[in-house]
Amino acid sequence: MSVKKRNNVKVLGNGPATMVFSHGFGCDQNMWRFLAPQYASRFRTVTFDLVGAGESEIAAYDPVKYDHLSGYAGDLLELIDEFADGPVIFVGHSVSAMIGLLAGIRAPERFAGHVMMGPSPCYINDADYVGGFTKEDIDSLLDTLESNYLGWASSMAPAIMGAPEQPELGVELTNSFCRTDPDIAKQFARVTFMSDNRADVPKLTAPTLIVQSSDDLIAPVAVGEYMHRHLPNAMLRVVENVGHCPHLSAPCASADAVDEFLATLRLR
Repeated sequence: MSVKKRNNVKVLGNGPATMVFSHGFGCDQNMWRFLAPQYASRFRTVTFDLVGAGESEIAAYDPVKYDHLSGYAGDLLELIDEFADGPVIFVGHSVSAMIGLLAGIRAPERFAGHVMMGPSPCYINDADYVGGFTKEDIDSLLDTLESNYLGWASSMAPAIMGAPEQPELGVELTNSFCRTDPDIAKQFARVTFMSDNRADVPKLTAPTLIVQSSDDLIAPVAVGEYMHRHLPNAMLRVVENVGHCPHLSAPCASADAVDEFLATLRLR
């Protein structure tokens, strides 16, 4: 099966580098529609769906391969090898930020930089680490998701999106969650929320931008600050936004932060 079909890859634009956009849990590449097109006049842009999401090839989903984020990181590297031209700036939302981190550690020569939108290396509080949730919180979340996925999606999606002044975005995320195969969503949720990549964070040496919402239920500001402290070459930009999807609910502020970061890379 081709990578293009497997991941529903879309390529636009040309330029000195390639920007690859990867969505978060329960989403698809349409979530980049306010951000990615801004860069197609300056860069080659690649959007895609993680296997199991959007219009990816569901037959490619392997529960063993995707029982760890490394399976998705391997797909990302295959996609970059086939579709990227020049240095790569990887833009990952939420769990995809960690997928990009793992790929960047495995093949650092392929990445000129990383943009992490609402990243979290670990969602569970641990001693002095603040991930935003207790172990009991996550267990309860996963149990509810397991027993009533559609009900969980309907209640959680608006809370995850935030953006109280843009309720249509919460509806959009709910619908996106509900389009995802429940069995795949349940496994991906478990892989996402139980992952702990804190030991991997210091291994990523490429320049990295952390875009952090000022009020984020899933990745609170303390997590963005943790990432900033432990990444060797990082800048942190906190955007005024309620919710976990600043590229949707605060696209102008997000683009300003990305533009500032791109200017530091000297790609030409």
